[in-house]
Amino acid sequence: MARGKGEGSIRKRPDGVWEARIDVGRDATGKRNSKSVYGKTKKAVTDELTKLAAQKLDGVLVRNDQTTVAEFITRWLDDSAALKVRASTLASYTQVCRLHVTPKIGDVKLSKLSPSHVQNLLAEMTRAGKSARLVQMAYTMIRLSLSVGLKWGLVVRNVAEAADRPSVSRHEITPLTAEQAAKFLTAAKSDRLYAVYVLALATGMRQGELFGLQRDDVDIKAGTINVRRTLVELSGKITTNPPKTDKGRRLIELPQMAVTALVAHGERMLAEGLKDCDWVFSDTDGNPLRRQNVLRRSFMPILEASGLQGTRFHDLRHTSATLMLGAGTHPKVVQERLGHSQIGITMDTYSHCLPSMQKEAAVSLNLILEPPETTVKHPDSGEKHANGSD
Repeated sequence: MARGKGEGSIRKRPDGVWEARIDVGRDATGKRNSKSVYGKTKKAVTDELTKLAAQKLDGVLVRNDQTTVAEFITRWLDDSAALKVRASTLASYTQVCRLHVTPKIGDVKLSKLSPSHVQNLLAEMTRAGKSARLVQMAYTMIRLSLSVGLKWGLVVRNVAEAADRPSVSRHEITPLTAEQAAKFLTAAKSDRLYAVYVLALATGMRQGELFGLQRDDVDIKAGTINVRRTLVELSGKITTNPPKTDKGRRLIELPQMAVTALVAHGERMLAEGLKDCDWVFSDTDGNPLRRQNVLRRSFMPILEASGLQGTRFHDLRHTSATLMLGAGTHPKVVQERLGHSQIGITMDTYSHCLPSMQKEAAVSLNLILEPPETTVKHPDSGEKHANGSD
């Protein structure tokens, strides 16, 4: 009986020994790899080939390949991840691989990698005090790389999927109150980058989106900002990336105070001789803003002056969202202004900060579900209440 594709082949060698061979994928260089079994009779190797085929389907067939996990992940980073993920994500994956994955399981043969290897790596990272986010990133990187390895024929199953997926607890957001936000802006009033902070609170834009604004993104007359890019700084090199999702590309209506701040900032830029600078916000030489410089020279002094030490720049985005929701802005509008890909992200992130929403929902349901007190006509005495009382 003819064997189907992938089921292997059987032949009798010139020395009289029967050989059965089955394809088990490719190695890290892309070369085809196979596994062979030998026997004195055709039936013997046929039985062994049937077992190998079953092992291949079950994902437990060991390949004759010396490729290590470190070699494979390096190839995945260079040939796959580099083409699909953002530069910042690629840098994070590379660092996690170098510092955590390679030292622990890098020498393991890819064909021998098991769920217990992955589970032990995650457990050791946790015991060493690594953050839950870092442990999750290591797991995600291994799982994604093995899924590609499966497509390439380098592995016969994704062993990471059999390991326990790490969980990351929700980060407790700490937005400013309306009073604190006003206090922060008062302290920032004299700062060169005052308009940055006004926009952060008035629009909920991310820091990279603010720093990546260029002049043609801003329409002062219309009072709008078109978010089209984000500024990324990696290893001292500054680049721009498009937003992660289609929702990240958005047009934001500006409140008047933001328009006023932008006009004043433009006048300051002209006075500094930066009329030809393409960046809306730049350093005094017209170069893109660097996060650490802004943090050290501008943001931290403002926090100290306002008594709001411990506040992160990203908390300004959280503040914008919670102030809008607290003022009754529809969550869909908040989602669009923040650039969240789904409204569920907006509600999951901010609803617990607004207990008043729960109370309002309870009151509304009570009004809807509780039947009003009604009256009926009594045949003898005229009008009586439905419950029988006068």
